[in-house]
Amino acid sequence: ALVLDGWSREAAAEACAMDRQTLRDWVHRYNESGLDGLSNRPRRNGPHPRLSAEQQAAVAKWVEQGPDLERDGVVRWRCIDLQRRIMRVFDVSLHERTVGKLLRKLSFRRLSVRPQYPQTVP
Repeated sequence: ALVLDGWSREAAAEACAMDRQTLRDWVHRYNESGLDGLSNRPRRNGPHPRLSAEQQAAVAKWVEQGPDLERDGVVRWRCIDLQRRIMRVFDVSLHERTVGKLLRKLSFRRLSVRPQYPQTVP
């Protein structure tokens, strides 16, 4: 309102205890959209996921079922193993750390049972 009353941006920002750049952004939003431009906008935190919901569900199923030694070459999943399988199946390159974040998002934790090696006899 102060800017509309003829105050300079610097004086208006100082009077409202905000940075001049912030006030400038608000003025641009007002000029583009009027009062509606000043309401809070929904924001998206972080980049868009590279795996679709269906692909994420498939990864969750892999983790729940566990690896197949013949197909996957491992007896328990590590992030690096899942990273390779995601690349092989979906042709999507994810960083190993991103695979770990995906697993946490899917409610998986680092806890794991001791693997059963096929050569051992109980």
